[in-house]
Amino acid sequence: MASNSTKSFLADAGYGEQELDANSALMELDKGLRSGKLGEQCEAVVRFPRLFQKYPFPILINSAFLKLADVFRVGNNFLRLCVLKVTQQSEKHLEKILNVDEFVKRIFSVIHSNDPVARAITLRMLGSLASIIPERKNAHHSIRQSLDSHDNVEVEAAVFAAANFSAQSKDFAVGICNKISEMIQGLATPVDLKLKLIPILQHMHHDAILASSARQLLQQLVTSYPSTKMVIVSLHTFTLLAASSLVDTPKQIQLLLQYLKNDPRKAVKRLAIQDLKLLANKTPHTWSRENIQALCECALQTPYDSLKLGMLSVLSTLSGTIAIKHYFSIASGNVGSSPRSSDLVRLAQECCYHNNRGIAAHGVRVLTNITVSCQEKDLLALEQDAVFGLESLLVLCSQDDGPGAQATLKIALNCMVKLAKGRPHLSQSVVETLLTQLHSAQDAARILMCHCLAAIAMQLPVLGDGMLGDLMELYKVIGRSATDKQQELLVSLATVIFVASQKALSAEVKAVIKQQLESVSNGWTVYRIARQASRMGNHDMARELYQSLLTQVASEHFYFWLNSLKEFSHAEQCLTGLQEENYSSALSCIAESLKFYHKGIASLTAASTPLNPLSFQCEFVKLRIDLLQAFSQLICTCNSLKTSPPPAIATTIAMTLGNDLQRCGRISNQMKQSMEEFRSLASRYGDLYQASFDADSATLRNVELQQQSCLLISHAIEALILDPESASFQESGSAGAAHADSEYERRMMSVYNRVLEEVDSLDRKCTPVSYMHTACLCDAIISLLKVPLSFQRYFFQKLQSTSIKLALSPSPRNPAEPIAVQNNQQLALKVEGVVQHGSKPGLFRKIQSVCLNVSSTLQSKSGQDYKIPIDNMTNEMEQRVEPHNDYFSTQFLLNFAILGTHNITVESSVKDANGIVWKTGPRTTIFVKSLEDPYSQQIRLQQQQAQQPLQQQQQRNAYSRF
Repeated sequence: MASNSTKSFLADAGYGEQELDANSALMELDKGLRSGKLGEQCEAVVRFPRLFQKYPFPILINSAFLKLADVFRVGNNFLRLCVLKVTQQSEKHLEKILNVDEFVKRIFSVIHSNDPVARAITLRMLGSLASIIPERKNAHHSIRQSLDSHDNVEVEAAVFAAANFSAQSKDFAVGICNKISEMIQGLATPVDLKLKLIPILQHMHHDAILASSARQLLQQLVTSYPSTKMVIVSLHTFTLLAASSLVDTPKQIQLLLQYLKNDPRKAVKRLAIQDLKLLANKTPHTWSRENIQALCECALQTPYDSLKLGMLSVLSTLSGTIAIKHYFSIASGNVGSSPRSSDLVRLAQECCYHNNRGIAAHGVRVLTNITVSCQEKDLLALEQDAVFGLESLLVLCSQDDGPGAQATLKIALNCMVKLAKGRPHLSQSVVETLLTQLHSAQDAARILMCHCLAAIAMQLPVLGDGMLGDLMELYKVIGRSATDKQQELLVSLATVIFVASQKALSAEVKAVIKQQLESVSNGWTVYRIARQASRMGNHDMARELYQSLLTQVASEHFYFWLNSLKEFSHAEQCLTGLQEENYSSALSCIAESLKFYHKGIASLTAASTPLNPLSFQCEFVKLRIDLLQAFSQLICTCNSLKTSPPPAIATTIAMTLGNDLQRCGRISNQMKQSMEEFRSLASRYGDLYQASFDADSATLRNVELQQQSCLLISHAIEALILDPESASFQESGSAGAAHADSEYERRMMSVYNRVLEEVDSLDRKCTPVSYMHTACLCDAIISLLKVPLSFQRYFFQKLQSTSIKLALSPSPRNPAEPIAVQNNQQLALKVEGVVQHGSKPGLFRKIQSVCLNVSSTLQSKSGQDYKIPIDNMTNEMEQRVEPHNDYFSTQFLLNFAILGTHNITVESSVKDANGIVWKTGPRTTIFVKSLEDPYSQQIRLQQQQAQQPLQQQQQRNAYSRF
């Protein structure tokens, strides 16, 4: 019987079922809380975090926490512990508790229990709630009282609560500081308790006086208690306090260096290195030359490899920051001093060939950073040292398959990419080293080396051709087995080959890749290689690979997705046959391409599902189709100058209208329409850009380039034909100045520059329109289409996922039914929202603030048409709110003076840390019915009743005349 009841509870709870709304889910869990069995109660409690995650709005969270507080008040200690864990897991939802007083009252009642364990759990609970009750004096008093308890469990809980409240409340921190000081210095306090009390002092940074007193106490502790544990805890607390208060960071760096140099204990030295690393990451600008010099001297003198590794790790962190430039700018000011003779360089050169891989990696990184940072100095010897150090490290790590070797290899390869970018003349030797080592390396190392080669070839495309021969030889011999590493290596090598080939793949290269894929690869590997081919613009290769995968998928959605990719690749392949000055073949190529694009968009629509609507992909492809149609229409318009020349009376019409352009006949109006169409397309590309908050930078740059293409053609039409005097193309200025990161971008930029030069040279030669102008436009279109389109990562893969969920109150029970409001009152509309993230929140950009726009429109009138001021007819408001713990809320006061049904639309957009606005949505709509207030209605009825006898009297008078 017991097993049946347990089963029914679990089945009834059905948590995770999509059809359960928030109230039903809460009721099911409440049923478990009220169960007589401890197991069911505990299970219901631990399910609450998932409930909060699924329905993260205050109305549910408030009810749920009040229920949990009741369980905490009347339950046993195990249930209390479960509630405590739930509270700690749901920390970011705590501020959504509306009845904080009631919630805390139920929790706080347990503090008066005779059971010290119950009191301890309550203290930990109060500590976990410190963010929402920082200034509760009864909680402060209970913590101070419990610090004097004789029960160890209760004291430890009080220490935890004191640390949390100190971080949140200045008053508590000021009040507890002396108490903590007395306990730490008191002889009666056990040492292990002192070690737990000291870290509370890291939170005493609310003002300068408090931080100074905490610092003095820590200084006394370090001196008075020289035991290893006390020194380690005190020093670390010292560092965290300095990092938070910021004022004493230079002093703290000096103190840590002093301990590193003079204290003989390795544990203390390790702690000093760890804290120096923390300060190097957080405040590198506070490091003086003397600090770096002292650290270099310690590293040169120490005989222990583990300590040397730590010190070099700190130096390598500093070498990538402003500290290194400061170090050498002061060093070069000294007479007889140069970068090559400094201790830092000497240390790095010594460590480059160290038998410990980690030390060698950090030595090489320091040399690389110095070489790249100090561009103005002649560092030929250092450059050679850096290259030789990288080569030796590469040889050492590429033969080893262990995780340590892989981590070291990543450091070395990152340095190689940095060196090739910062000092391009060294890139050839770096690439040759990588290619040589690629043949003998382990598979795991080969994958990383391929990534490095691809990164260098993207930055410096001239090196691509030299790589191709070696890469093809290697591709022929690898992949004898179907292990994961081999599959990954096939993808990495194929990517480098696509990057190195730059333009079209030769038939030989395609044959080798296809042959290797047929022999050992699985379907996922083939798909990844096809995806890379689409990104690099090798559409013929991609089409064949997608075609081979069509029959290998189990879902029809996947089939339609692959089929759409195949059609898009085929469509882009059709455009490779374009030829300069052959406009009739250009029209047929575009028509053929459009045919496959239309097939592909139908397939892509079939591949979308409610959970994965593929909105970016569909919009991107629709824009590409419209762009190709606009190009085709423009070429036809240009041809119409030959096929449909202006009539004989065109000159007379032009003179009559005073518009010289009318001499060209109907082409002038067609050109105007074309220009408007390209501007409209550019605007739509801009909207797609703004809607793609989660896209990576390469995808966004790709969308921007498509927009620039539309603006370029519209500018060319205006400059050559419509209005040569006032035409200008400022939009390309920012794009031209930016450094091109991909081959596609470089080629597009060169086309833009060439077209602009041709337009500038032609716009004042022949007026108003000649065949030279139309030929220039057609050539510009063909040049743009000859650059193979790149389908970037976001088209295939979404690495960051961000969405906003809105809740409006008041809200009707039925979405179609309106909310009633009187016309002499204002409606207070509360808008709450939750920001939901995927697995990698904030990977590319983070939400700084949310912009909420509320507008209302009158749907239908009811009653008489009174004269209402224009201000009262519509509502248009906007507010910006900053989300806290991914939650935001605000209110709007809306006026509905006109009787009838109004449609309220709430639309959200977000602003990132750089101040860029993104139209992410969502858009929510509710209906409001404005009713006449009873008092006005009563007066109106009275007036109508008073007017009725008068009207009847007038009618009688009219009859009496007859």
